[in-house]
Amino acid sequence: MKVLVAVKRVVDYNVKVRVKADNTGVDLANVKMSMNPFCEIGVEEAIRLKEKGIATEVVAVCIGPATAQEQLRTALALGADRAILVETAEELSSLAVAKLLKAVVDQEQPQLVMLGKQAIDSDNNQTGQMLGALTGYAQGTFASKVEVAGDKVNVTREIDGGLQTVTLNLPAIVTTDLRLNEPRYASLPNIMKAKKKPLETITPDSLGVSTASTVKTLKVEAPATRSAGIKVSDVAELVEKLKNEAKVI
Repeated sequence: MKVLVAVKRVVDYNVKVRVKADNTGVDLANVKMSMNPFCEIGVEEAIRLKEKGIATEVVAVCIGPATAQEQLRTALALGADRAILVETAEELSSLAVAKLLKAVVDQEQPQLVMLGKQAIDSDNNQTGQMLGALTGYAQGTFASKVEVAGDKVNVTREIDGGLQTVTLNLPAIVTTDLRLNEPRYASLPNIMKAKKKPLETITPDSLGVSTASTVKTLKVEAPATRSAGIKVSDVAELVEKLKNEAKVI
């Protein structure tokens, strides 16, 4: 069984994000970039399926600039067999990403496609669902447990009311949630081996996909600075401030 895992290059979660002075977007100059944490969980789950003898090949795919090879090499160091970079410098919408992933899926014909449930930069949580609609594959979102049984995959989903288990016919699409697994660290020998693993670079044009977006970003602003909290000496003072300053009672 071939597993295709999509990974995204995002600002590292430890970095404090800064907005550009002209409010056109986020300042990425000299900012540490990493693999999206939810995508890393997807890579880990695919590798575990390979270690169990269920998956025969794990292919990592990323859509982004040439520098995104760094995140694909990380996926290769974690255990992926090969990688594909769809190179583009454009800022793509979720739908454009889903269309590009569909073209890659059509070429690779994987039995299982894994994506992070959302990216920590755009926070959209929609690419996996859009890919499911475009491919017509069954989908299990917000997965906290994945079990492959023959030509089916059982996905335990985290929903508002608790947990829901769905059985999907392969090929299928799964988006990974936080509690699915704990990603491993890449060892130094595997990092060295990853440099020799195949990494193919293609373009949206070669896939025959238009990435024109119908969405335009007008302005990006940082959230308003929150004032510091204060301590009150007793309940009477608390009530007085809630009533006269905060005006919530």
